Amino acid sequence: MVGKEFEKLIEIMAKLRSENGCDWDRAQTHESLKPYLIEEAYEVLNAIDNNDDEELKEELGDVLLQVVFHAQIATERGAFSISDVINTLSDKLIRRHPHVFGDAEGYSYARWEEIKAKEKGGKKRTSIGDVNHALPGLSLARRVQENAAGVGFDWVEIEDVWNKVEEEISELRTAKAQEEVEEELGDLLFAVVNLARFLNVDPESAVRKATEKFIMRFEKMEKAIEKDGKSIGDMNLEELDSYWNKIKEHEDVNEL
Repeated sequence: MVGKEFEKLIEIMAKLRSENGCDWDRAQTHESLKPYLIEEAYEVLNAIDNNDDEELKEELGDVLLQVVFHAQIATERGAFSISDVINTLSDKLIRRHPHVFGDAEGYSYARWEEIKAKEKGGKKRTSIGDVNHALPGLSLARRVQENAAGVGFDWVEIEDVWNKVEEEISELRTAKAQEEVEEELGDLLFAVVNLARFLNVDPESAVRKATEKFIMRFEKMEKAIEKDGKSIGDMNLEELDSYWNKIKEHEDVNEL
């Protein structure tokens, strides 16, 4: 059943790209679609954060559309087809799970990295593996820390992580030159990501939620100011803080 539905999707995509298809779809390239792939991936994350299965179903479909779209363009170029994409993925999953599809016993991070290195045609540069440097900064930091922890290079107690955060704050406070400030701020962010990992919190998701919360509160504050017949541009920081705190207090009361 799934096979027929997937074939139907491939046929729809091919028709959209045909001479009698959609002008917009026909005009797209791998390069032009790059922003949409990133956007759709983040919308999947938002659906997960919202615990909304209907939204998640739709957004996963939009991500799948991007995969099918790129595969169709590649097919037209004679590079590869969607079948090649599926077969490559299936082979990779089997190859990287010898403890499931082979004779190996149990999952091993070291074995996983060795298999990946062989796939890339050589040895891995370090024990933390071949890191994807295109990841957003906080996600990149988390991945590197996870990989380092996988080979035993990690804090033992969370209290040590808290101490490291406090140490980096202290060093940032005493930094003078701009280059030093940037370095120490980076060290602090890296330490905070480590703390998030120990607390089982995804730092990228956490900062996005904090930003969305700030936007929501700012909008409420601005509406409250306008309701009082005032303009946000004419108010000083003390007055704005007063409105901001009222918004927070109202949220706290509603949460009780």
